[in-house]
Amino acid sequence: MFRTIFMDWRTSVAGVLSWAIPFFASFPFFSPAGGLIVPQPLFKSIMVVVGTAVGVALLVWMFRRFQATLTSGIVIGLYWLVLNWGLDIVVLLPMSGTSLTDYFYDIGIRYLSLPIIAAGMGWAGRNAS
Repeated sequence: MFRTIFMDWRTSVAGVLSWAIPFFASFPFFSPAGGLIVPQPLFKSIMVVVGTAVGVALLVWMFRRFQATLTSGIVIGLYWLVLNWGLDIVVLLPMSGTSLTDYFYDIGIRYLSLPIIAAGMGWAGRNAS
């Protein structure tokens, strides 16, 4: 099962989309100079909602391709977690000038919702069938 999940190109595409859609959705909330145009707590709340909605939609799509189990949810969720962290480290940290420690305090730990939600969906999907 692990090999099947990792060998399927859709797993990587969905993982990149789980990062890219919220990333690009954040652009309207910044001025051309790079400053937030809405209060930071509002921005963070919106991004959590957007990220969760995108992640759940992509997981529904993934579980149409792979059998929904606790294990498949954990595998997909952890893969996307690492992928999102990597993309943030390569793209977001240089753009924002944030330290790795501040990044994890402010943003990075929120990505733990990916494997949590994926595991829950996998478990629920398996028990529903």
